[in-house]
Amino acid sequence: MSTESPKPTPSKETTAPAATKVEPKPPRSFRWNDLWVTIAAFVLAFIVSAIVMVAADPKINKEWSYLFSRPDALTDSWAQVSSAYAALFQGAFGSWQALTATTAQSAPLICGGLAIGLGFKAGLFNIGGQGQAIAGATLAAWVGFNFHSLPLPIHLLFAVIAGFVGGVIWGAIAGVLKAHAGANEVIVTIMLNYIASGLLAWLLTTKAFQMPGRTDPIAPIVDWNATFPRLAGSQLHLGFFLALLLAVGTWWLLDRTHLGFQIRAVGANPNASATAGMNTNSIIAWTMVVSGGLAGMAGVEVALGPISGATPTQLSIGLVGTIGFDAITVALLGRSKPFGIVLAGLFWGAMNQGGLRMQAMTQTSLDLVRVIQAVIVMFVAAPMLVKTILPFLKTRKEKRGRKRDRGPVSADTTTKGALA
Repeated sequence: MSTESPKPTPSKETTAPAATKVEPKPPRSFRWNDLWVTIAAFVLAFIVSAIVMVAADPKINKEWSYLFSRPDALTDSWAQVSSAYAALFQGAFGSWQALTATTAQSAPLICGGLAIGLGFKAGLFNIGGQGQAIAGATLAAWVGFNFHSLPLPIHLLFAVIAGFVGGVIWGAIAGVLKAHAGANEVIVTIMLNYIASGLLAWLLTTKAFQMPGRTDPIAPIVDWNATFPRLAGSQLHLGFFLALLLAVGTWWLLDRTHLGFQIRAVGANPNASATAGMNTNSIIAWTMVVSGGLAGMAGVEVALGPISGATPTQLSIGLVGTIGFDAITVALLGRSKPFGIVLAGLFWGAMNQGGLRMQAMTQTSLDLVRVIQAVIVMFVAAPMLVKTILPFLKTRKEKRGRKRDRGPVSADTTTKGALA
């Protein structure tokens, strides 16, 4: 007889393998809280700007001193603010002419914002958008007022490519110095801005760039064949649609390509990316190259886009204006996302265009438009400031985190409170 004890029969629970259910990821929902915070930022900015507008008017300021005897201050303040904002809206969207002028103002800002936003994705602060735009505008305009025998499609394409290459070269200088020499991209790009503007000022005094018969620094008129085609009697031109196409291309680059994944990875954690085998120096250099090309396209927009329905452009020292610096704000407003940058560029262009009408119709200083823009950037760039002013916009997670940061109430404090 066997003395072995019978082996216990394993239960179903012990024999069945532990099945780990992989729950599917929930679909990404639209971030409504971010939308409401952004809208609230705009509302707060317009309220603060209205207060500044009223405070800057000496006549209305005097009326507030006798508010309780004659309430003229309230009606006059409302009339001043409402008329100014109405003129701002009408100047940007009030007519077909105004709407097309807004698109013309927005096109270079969208291109410049895409350039800065792409650098942000890689953890780079490309302040050199101004210099890259100047380089792009210089080469595009030079091709535009030369090669007179070329037909429209070829001449325009040649000028656009030349402007893109100019921005690429200017961005590549900063990228190579950053990647292979460890130079700070902020300092390098700032210096390149000065070099680009100084180089343009010198070029406009040479025979190759200065308009014949003129002694002031201005280039010849760009050939009509080299300007962007536009709708008759308006400022809606091909360059605006090209800017939208560049936004789609930037989105595709960042979200659908291997290089875009590497750019985002390096921006998130360069050390981890290097450990994973990525050549971070090469990625930084290529990012600055593409970023410079996009900023160069901002210069192309102003060099080849018509100022008005029938006025060709001429390269001058102030043609680019402050597009490269405004592009930083556009990228911040758009949260470095291509679609957001398009919306931010349209808004910034509308503010620039509408501000001209507001100044003409209501005698409001154009500086007030700058104040509105600055306040909007302050609120949009600091969402927690908006949520502090309007606590109902805080998410549940943020409210729980705030309670957790306060910590538990000590028993001694609770006892004292109960005894009291």
